[in-house]
Amino acid sequence: MQLTPNFALVEFTRSATAAARGIDNTPGPAHLANLRRLAATLEEVRAILRVPIIITSGYRSLALNRAVDGSTTSDHSNGLAADFVAPRFGSVRDVCEAIRASPIAFDQLIYEQGPRSDWVHLGIGSRMHRQVLSWTPGRGYANGIVSMRG
Repeated sequence: MQLTPNFALVEFTRSATAAARGIDNTPGPAHLANLRRLAATLEEVRAILRVPIIITSGYRSLALNRAVDGSTTSDHSNGLAADFVAPRFGSVRDVCEAIRASPIAFDQLIYEQGPRSDWVHLGIGSRMHRQVLSWTPGRGYANGIVSMRG
C-alpha cells in the first residue's frame, strides 16, 4: 500500500526484530492515519533534500517497541516517528541541519549517534514544538545538533 507518492507502508513496518521474533507489526486504523501524516511530512523532507530517504525504523507495535527496548512514550508506537538516513544528501548531521533550517513542522528532530551508525529521528507528535536534540548511548540527550562522541 502506498501512503504517499514516494513512501509505501512496508517501509514503515519492516523490522528484522519483528520477523525474527514472530512479532505482529501491523498498524491499526489510527496508526495508519498517523503514518499517512508522517509520510506526508517525509515527502516535505525529501523535497528539501532532493534525494531519496531510507527509513530504518518506522511504526513499532507495543510488542516490537518492548523487544527493541524503545521508550514507553515513543512516538514510533503511535505511527508518528521515523528514523532514517539520506546518504546521497550527505552526513546525518547535514540532514538534521537542513531539516532544522527548513519550515517543515515537526515535534522532535534528533541527531542520533549510535555505536555503529548515525540516523535522523523525526517525530510529528501532537505538540509540534520543533525540539532539536542530539543523542548517543551512555550520554543521553543534549540540546541542538552536536557531536556527542569522544
